[in-house]
Amino acid sequence: MRNSFFLRGAGLVVAMALIPAVSAGFAASDVDTYKELDQFMSIYERVKADYVDKVDDKTLVRGAIDGMLAALDPHSSYLDSRDFQNLKTTTEGNYGGLGLTVQAEDGVVKIVTATEDTPAARAGLKSGDYITNIDSKLIYGSSLDEAVEKMRGAPGTQIRLTIVRPGRDKPFDVTLTREIIEIKAVKWQVKGRVGVIDVNSFSKATGPGLHAAIVSIEKALGGRPLGYVLDLRSNPGGLLDQAVEVSDTFLDHGEIVSQRGREKSDIERFFARPGDEAHGLPVVVLVDAGTASAAEIVAGALQDQRRALVMGERSFGKGSVQTVMPLTDETALRLTIARYYTPSGRSVQENGITPDVVVPQLNDPDYKGRPRLREADLRHHLINSVKGDDKLLEEDTTTDPRFAATPESLKKAGVTDFQLDYAVKTIARLVPAAPTKVAAK
Repeated sequence: MRNSFFLRGAGLVVAMALIPAVSAGFAASDVDTYKELDQFMSIYERVKADYVDKVDDKTLVRGAIDGMLAALDPHSSYLDSRDFQNLKTTTEGNYGGLGLTVQAEDGVVKIVTATEDTPAARAGLKSGDYITNIDSKLIYGSSLDEAVEKMRGAPGTQIRLTIVRPGRDKPFDVTLTREIIEIKAVKWQVKGRVGVIDVNSFSKATGPGLHAAIVSIEKALGGRPLGYVLDLRSNPGGLLDQAVEVSDTFLDHGEIVSQRGREKSDIERFFARPGDEAHGLPVVVLVDAGTASAAEIVAGALQDQRRALVMGERSFGKGSVQTVMPLTDETALRLTIARYYTPSGRSVQENGITPDVVVPQLNDPDYKGRPRLREADLRHHLINSVKGDDKLLEEDTTTDPRFAATPESLKKAGVTDFQLDYAVKTIARLVPAAPTKVAAK
């Protein structure tokens, strides 16, 4: 994927599969196809013979593959040995890097999301920020692979990034220390008798981690909580089966998601099994512009099944499914094979998940002016024929008295995460007050 590379396996709904490298669907009698292939071979021979520098076959073939896949959507790509290994380690729950998901845009590197509790997140990097310099060297015009290589390095070494943030008058520098990042897929805490479950990614550890979190919350409280906040903010997605398992944890019946391919008959549906581990208690799901793919499946399923109240900002809007087809022991093809749909038949492609209650992150002083990078901003993204444009809602500048607090006032009140604080208080309001006993006269 020449126009898009992720420091982590981000924004994917992935189904691992072993599929023959040669498709039986090639039509040998297709004369037009042969003409195109003849033209390709003519260009290949001309480059080999006449290019100013000698070019090896491997470079030309890799360039041809990358060019072909670049003509598709942003999530289809050829994975060389390094990329394939990165993807496998990501789905297993750990990887090396800064904790950034990045995308190439007009010659610069744009941040899609900074994963929680990583060097990038601790430094305050945000979705929509641009990286223009690495260790004072301008990277404008460089390939994304080159920029990523410069950001890699031995754990414990430092790197300085120059950041351009829309809404800020001047660029600013951020110094990060590289580290081996082990993503803890699920974390939990208790706030005001509300169980807060933070799902950071959808790796193989996510489902088991969620079950353990619910048990731990009940054990810490000595009983059931008032309800749960499922925090999916800045979650770039991951494995499809884990998204189904997380959704199933809070549902006891009904459809979770459907996967639909190119042919009308190519439909696969996933359903919840009996048993709601949350015992029907109130659930609030937190989403933002960094909530993508598998995380959107969960938010959409719980929203459509009326099982949860979705709060925060409109999500990323990646509604496609990729399969990883190993080509050799070290390389693979990642190919978009289907779109997914929520139980009500919505495709979140481009549109994303619209919260039931839009709650801004008031702790962020730049939240009003900072643009949100979403799937619809990516080149060659899949088109959703049914638009769900909520820009007018997002751009509404009318002051809401519920959200009139400033970062300074919140800091004085000890609120470090307004969205989470609002969600926890909402759970408390949803729970009926205990009846008051009146002594008989």
